[in-house]
Amino acid sequence: MAAMTDPTHSALLARHRAVMPDWLATYYREPLEITHGEGRRVWDAEGREYLDFFGGILTTMTAHALPEVTKAVSEQAGRILHSSTLYLSRTAVELAERIAALSGIPDARVFFTTSGTEANDTALLLATTFRRSNQIVALRNSYHGRSFTSIGITGNSSWSPTSLSPLQTLYVHGGIRSRGPFAHLTDAQFVAACVEDLRDVLGQANGTVAALIAEPVQGVGGFTSPPDGLLAAFREVLAERGILWITDEVQTGWGRTGDHFWGWQAHAQAGPPDILTFAKGIGNGLSMGGVVARAEVMNCLDANSLSTFGGSPVTTAGALANLTYLVDHDLQGNARRVGGLLLARLQSIAAASPVVREVRGRGLMIGVELVEPGTDEPSPAIATAVLEAAREGGLLIGKGGRAGNVLRIAPPLTLTVAEAERGAAVLQSALSEAHAATTEGQRA
Repeated sequence: MAAMTDPTHSALLARHRAVMPDWLATYYREPLEITHGEGRRVWDAEGREYLDFFGGILTTMTAHALPEVTKAVSEQAGRILHSSTLYLSRTAVELAERIAALSGIPDARVFFTTSGTEANDTALLLATTFRRSNQIVALRNSYHGRSFTSIGITGNSSWSPTSLSPLQTLYVHGGIRSRGPFAHLTDAQFVAACVEDLRDVLGQANGTVAALIAEPVQGVGGFTSPPDGLLAAFREVLAERGILWITDEVQTGWGRTGDHFWGWQAHAQAGPPDILTFAKGIGNGLSMGGVVARAEVMNCLDANSLSTFGGSPVTTAGALANLTYLVDHDLQGNARRVGGLLLARLQSIAAASPVVREVRGRGLMIGVELVEPGTDEPSPAIATAVLEAAREGGLLIGKGGRAGNVLRIAPPLTLTVAEAERGAAVLQSALSEAHAATTEGQRA
């Protein structure tokens, strides 16, 4: 009975392991329980405070315990928690109207889901039904969710536990700029080479291809991205064949990249995508996702459908308050300004660190790729060591990349300059500590 009331992390971990799947990933040698937060700070069950630079995997978009969101959720919960899409919902309609207008997609329709995985599943259902094809083009190193369908289009082997799939997926180059066979090319040459690769792959397809799905910045893949304009160049090739373009904005949407409200807008020369998926940040922690598509595509399903939980009264009320706060306070502009300062600070730190290969990103979506000292060899061990050292220093960050060697930095978009400086200082110390430990281990 004592274990049931013991507040320590070790006691909860033992209970977690007894009932949760072995494959359920957790961070840190000694996983922690986060009990509450405020702004950009969170506290664990043992009372320790942290600066949050990962936001529950880019989900706490504005701030922890944002008063406007908590008030909207509380008031809605006091009225009604649930009804389903069988009934009209004022907050769902209002949120859909806002998102449709912001999406850039003409004659847009919006369908709400409970997650990014479900949103991408829905996008694939729409595309394959509309095009009468189960062939999908995806980028290498991509990640689109953990369901059976979305795993089938995930180009990151470390997050793909099975090769079985209802889809035939064709993978193309373009997601990683600084590694691979095209890394040595100029941006223009890189784009041209990737376009030729796409044409070649499409030439090998078995008939009609339904869609290309791409993250404008690859999230789990380590915050990698192509040169601006690549997806626009892809779109020209797709348009020749009537192939749809799906932009996965689960991590890049809502102004996180600073320069644009949506990641696809860095490739806007070819116009908006046919389908846009979103999730994570819009709910600020609530289970919220969705799909935007032009009416012709969204309405192509000829069977009955509904959503029991997608677009629930509580989640849409919270998301609407969150989106209103984000727009009214120009958090996209804050991401651009503070993110630019943080990126420059981290690049300065990296210049003096032999374990940092590259600092990349835009806005408040920054990746730090780590390697074995003096080599180009990815080092997941050093990334893990930095993750642990940062936690000890009071900073929570993420980790990704196919080799697990990239630090993922994505704080809430209300991050201040002082907090950016504090986080950078902790990260600098963590990098030094991890490098010193690696050097000492090699000597031993």
